[in-house]
Amino acid sequence: MENLNGTRYPILIVEDDGKLARVLQVYLEGAGYRTVRAATGAQALEAFSRETPLLVLLDLMLPDMPGESLAQEFRKKGNVPIIMVTARSSEEERIAGFALGADDYVVKPFSPRELVYRVRALLKRAGGERKDREKPLSFNGGALVLDGTSYETWKDGEPVFLTPTEFKILLTLASAPERVWSRDQLIRRALGYAFEGYDRTVDAHVKNIRQKIGDDPRRPVFIQTLYGVGYRFAGKRDHETPVE
Repeated sequence: MENLNGTRYPILIVEDDGKLARVLQVYLEGAGYRTVRAATGAQALEAFSRETPLLVLLDLMLPDMPGESLAQEFRKKGNVPIIMVTARSSEEERIAGFALGADDYVVKPFSPRELVYRVRALLKRAGGERKDREKPLSFNGGALVLDGTSYETWKDGEPVFLTPTEFKILLTLASAPERVWSRDQLIRRALGYAFEGYDRTVDAHVKNIRQKIGDDPRRPVFIQTLYGVGYRFAGKRDHETPVE
């Protein structure tokens, strides 16, 4: 069975509340997505390996293991988008979730219709529903290459595994070198809608990006911080990309 968007891969719902999991399943399948459910971390890992999901909806409070640990295991296996679903609502807890590689964070209780919108928006950003094609962007003599079609990144010829949200933030910065972006502007461009008052999550994403591409924040080559303002990209665009 294929989703309406033309792919057979499912959305993995990791939720031990059977009633809530069923509600999510009904709404997502009503929107045209195939779903797979898991009530424990062990079931989720098995389903992840078997199904290769499009996206994961991850409850952080599971009976057999912390959701944060499960997110780290998923990240070892690939760059599948992750939406964390939890009752934890503090800003620090949300920032910690993004630091672990989450692409979005939804606090219970929530609207299933809004969650479907977030899923659709995240898959669109991650390339699951992309129809356009972009040439790879190359900077500093091929030191950093970004492929907007495949959402792939290379640093010094080696692949760099960014989450879809991290990639979108980096691509947004790189697409307009020297432009200064506020945190709010980056959130809106990278996530497609406004978060509710926690733009510090951008700092967590930028920190992850810098670590992954080896950009020293004290002597940045690519991402510069303008304190009190935001960020800008300082890499120099190459005329041709060395990536085939």
